[in-house]
Amino acid sequence: MTSIKNSVALVTGGSRGLGKALVEELYARGAAKVYATARDPRSVTHPDAVPLALEVTDPASVAAAAAQAQDVTVLINNAGISVGAHSFLDAAVEDVRREFETNFYGPLLVTRAFVPVIERNGGGHLLNVHSVLSWIGIAGSYSATKAALWSQTNSLRLELGARGIGVTGLHVGYVDTDMAAHVDGPKSAPRDVAALALDGVEAGAYEVLADDISRQVKAGLSGDLAALYPQLSA
Repeated sequence: MTSIKNSVALVTGGSRGLGKALVEELYARGAAKVYATARDPRSVTHPDAVPLALEVTDPASVAAAAAQAQDVTVLINNAGISVGAHSFLDAAVEDVRREFETNFYGPLLVTRAFVPVIERNGGGHLLNVHSVLSWIGIAGSYSATKAALWSQTNSLRLELGARGIGVTGLHVGYVDTDMAAHVDGPKSAPRDVAALALDGVEAGAYEVLADDISRQVKAGLSGDLAALYPQLSA
């Protein structure tokens, strides 16, 4: 288990939305320092956060961030994009690749850069932000990227346990952020999701299911596919 109090955390995509809420919650729980990354670090507005430039798809940018943040003990891979490539048949392949570069390879690059840092600092924790769409393929390449990230997280958990690094995956449906601004349905408040996520980190949870839809879909994975995809029965 990892205590947030006195930890040094890094949150990718920490300038807005869920990332900003995670930065705020980390400080509320007594973190000693929080690096909030963004493509433009000037967009980081938390008064105590340490702004850090980071483009997760750029190996040089990732290496530079790791070189500057050598005291990190908690890494939160939150940055992600949705480009609206809902159809694998019609969407531009370039859009699919871009989504994978950010949502799958981005967290991988950042994790590979920071695992040695966390290990040198005595161990700590990795939190990857997934989605309920990790388990249900209704959003084209976005669903595929989150499913791939879920698998990455599960594999990393097996590798990192022996190195003193716990791994938690966060699954949630719609969060009330810019990415979900077009959605009319129920949305979780970012601060609530951030609190549940860090509860999971501190408890050493393998996964955090932050809302009812995530719990329902996860439970449905053991059932018939037609229950998850009603259109199959149409």
